[in-house]
Amino acid sequence: MSKPASAAQVGVICAIAAYSMWGVAPVYFKQLMVLPAAEILMHRVIWSVVLLVGFIAVLKQWPKVITALKNKRVMTILFFAGLLLGANWLLFIWAINNDHLLDASLGYYINPLINVFLGRIFLQERLRTLQRSAVILAVVGVAILVISYGELPWIALVLASSFSVYGLLRKQVAVDSLPGLFIETLMLSPLAIGYWILYGSEYSNLFNNSIDLNVLIFAAGIVTTAPLLCFTAAARRIMYSTLGFFQYIGPTLMFILAVYLYGEPLEEARLTTFAFVWLALAVFSADSIFHFRRQRIEARVQVKKMQDQATQEQAMQEQRR
Repeated sequence: MSKPASAAQVGVICAIAAYSMWGVAPVYFKQLMVLPAAEILMHRVIWSVVLLVGFIAVLKQWPKVITALKNKRVMTILFFAGLLLGANWLLFIWAINNDHLLDASLGYYINPLINVFLGRIFLQERLRTLQRSAVILAVVGVAILVISYGELPWIALVLASSFSVYGLLRKQVAVDSLPGLFIETLMLSPLAIGYWILYGSEYSNLFNNSIDLNVLIFAAGIVTTAPLLCFTAAARRIMYSTLGFFQYIGPTLMFILAVYLYGEPLEEARLTTFAFVWLALAVFSADSIFHFRRQRIEARVQVKKMQDQATQEQAMQEQRR
């Protein structure tokens, strides 16, 4: 097996592992239902910082962290990105522990479509025909839910929008995932520690907890960083366009858990909304495949033209001799 093929296979395995871990994360957070959502977030931030210190040291990422810390613009953007990420985590945890996992699943399904929409607004990226069709289908699906229940699926929309804006901000700075997450959680840690001191519940004193509960609490750092490490490893080994096709593993697993493990109701209107969103994602994925293939063909044609031009120039030089 060639090295590129082997690297690609490892990348695919890492991508599946990353999105699968994100998809089954609700099972972990359900085990911490005795804690308020804000306290779970507090532990997630604090123990992520602790664990990331070790990973950054082992992977020798400190120079990248220091470079980012010295750049005022980068730090400002990472600060606001961190606030958005913290808000996204908080709502995600609250949704899981208040039986809104289906809403969370819907939010992460429509996240790629929100990305396209924000790219059009803020980055002036032109929407291709199929992309516009996908966005319209998703809007129709959400509209059906609004008409049926008389309210917006705000959990799904806030989760999708906050994570999309977070991604938009992160695109503005050239900071790798691991150092970036460390800085973001580090800047959130004073808020987390302040909450621990001022508003902690009866479980805030770890010495009074059972060993099982403390193990679950400490695992918050692993639940946060392990998928990211796998995602980073995958991104280095396979094309980013290929990586994008694995992103539906997470919300699909959440959907399965919500319906079949936790018994959340899937009414006809909600199922219709999911059907429209799934159709939108199918159209969106088809567009991505067509666009990628077109780019590859255009690149090959360009390379062929350059080769032909070089051959002609070489032939002309030989004729002059």
